[in-house]
Amino acid sequence: MSWRTVVIANRCKLDYELGCMVVRGESTKRLYLDEIAVLMIESTAVALTEYLITELVNRKIKVIFCDEKRNPCAELVPYAGSHDSSRKIKIQMAWSDELKSAVWMNIIAEKIARQASFLMKLGKEREAELLSRYIEEIELGDVTNREGHAAKVYFNALFGMGFTRSFECPINSALNYGYSLILSVCNREISANGYLNQIGIHHDNVFNAYNLGCDLMEPLRPLVDRLVVNEKYMEFGTEQKHGMIELLNYDVVVDGSRQTLLNGIKIYVRSVFAALNDGDTSLIRYCKYEL
Repeated sequence: MSWRTVVIANRCKLDYELGCMVVRGESTKRLYLDEIAVLMIESTAVALTEYLITELVNRKIKVIFCDEKRNPCAELVPYAGSHDSSRKIKIQMAWSDELKSAVWMNIIAEKIARQASFLMKLGKEREAELLSRYIEEIELGDVTNREGHAAKVYFNALFGMGFTRSFECPINSALNYGYSLILSVCNREISANGYLNQIGIHHDNVFNAYNLGCDLMEPLRPLVDRLVVNEKYMEFGTEQKHGMIELLNYDVVVDGSRQTLLNGIKIYVRSVFAALNDGDTSLIRYCKYEL
């Protein structure tokens, strides 16, 4: 089972040799591909061979590319993540609007519950109770946007009444970076299971290639929020980014079993597809975690 998150931060060449990724820089290192779950290319001075890229795709290793500021800007997504992708896509296209709305309602309820739990731990009982009431008010498909109302209360409680997600500041840089990591892992699992990421159950932006990943990652966002609140970032540079990557190894509990977040997301995403294909939201197995 793959478990490593590998970050390539300096100038080097990456190629393939006998089941290994060979890192040729100031020194030469070999890493078994079967151990790698996520490969992050942080430096723009890294060269990859096509042979290695093919092996990374075949082994379903999530590859994340960063820009000149070392922020995630792209990822490697295979055309076919499963041997029966064509069948899976036909099934995906047949999901009814009512079923997708029910699953989205369930996902949003879980997300707001995680947010309320975090606020309660921080001693913000009034705001936590307000979020709990929002959960009871969620309608099919969240047509009254309880998610949006909850987010405003939640972020103001965490970072102050003047805070907005559009600010350019270390807090938002950290939040965006952490969310992009979780989104990438969700995207990998969607592709690996043979479904199209462009077609979401709620998100429907024609310019977003990861609508479905954006849907499924929602209950996992508070994990990033907790880290950002605890770290109180005054700056968010390379050292802080490397620390946040460790979030992927955080312990979660899924269906009574303790897993790393990487493996937990794999189980969670598969359970969402089971719920959509069987028409039963009770099949969804969320990642439970301490905040």
